[in-house]
Amino acid sequence: MLYSDFTLSQRLERTEGRSNAAFVETRTRLQPASGATWCEVAGATAMFDGPDSPLTQTFGLGMFGEVTPSDLTALESFFQERGAPVLHEVSPLADATLLPLLTQRGYQPLEYTSVLYQPLSAAAAPPVSRNPQLRTRLLAPDEAPLWARTAAAGWSTEMDGLEEFIRELSVVSAQSAGARPFLAELAGEPVAAGGLFVYDDVALLAGASTVPQARRQGGQQALLEARLHYAASQGCTLAMMAALPGSQSQRNAEKHGFRIAYTRTKWQLAAK
Repeated sequence: MLYSDFTLSQRLERTEGRSNAAFVETRTRLQPASGATWCEVAGATAMFDGPDSPLTQTFGLGMFGEVTPSDLTALESFFQERGAPVLHEVSPLADATLLPLLTQRGYQPLEYTSVLYQPLSAAAAPPVSRNPQLRTRLLAPDEAPLWARTAAAGWSTEMDGLEEFIRELSVVSAQSAGARPFLAELAGEPVAAGGLFVYDDVALLAGASTVPQARRQGGQQALLEARLHYAASQGCTLAMMAALPGSQSQRNAEKHGFRIAYTRTKWQLAAK
């Protein structure tokens, strides 16, 4: 039995932190002028990918020891010197002294995220295709633009301007160390994309989307099963996902064997 406890939270938070750090390192390599960088303070991973990037925040704060006021000062300076908001996504299993410290310094809760997990076994049977015209595959390194276009097209209906933002983000993500981008093709045409990041024996699933004209044909389910099977075959013993609480993404994950480990809170330092 794998319990939702402190040890599990350490594994999950470390994996997500390393995933984002790998992205930032790739951004720096591909776009040196971006100023993207990361650091580690008190075991927490702090990323800067631009003031407006969703990756600009910390993971793992309070999960690897007590956080001191000087630790928070160092993290705050890291973001403020770059003109970015100060954001910490914090597990409820973090050190108990962290919460009063955050409130004393003027932090306010901003949003919640459900963190889900599923044990993996290399002995699990491979997925069975429910649509004979649908196939999934791991992309080659030079196919990052194809994966990015497909992922962006899947998000194009969410809001104006999002497609270009997702395309630019996905090109970097697909080339990050530890990334394993997957594609679903329907009758030979790319219709869905899904990301996979592997760190130690934990697989992080993210970045799933389907192009509007190919929805409800099994693309996302096929991608989910393919990524889980691949991760298990590579020695991963644990898979994780993050989703908005109560969202369709969370429900889909739970339908496919994921359990909620805990709900994180994102804290933002209020402007003075």
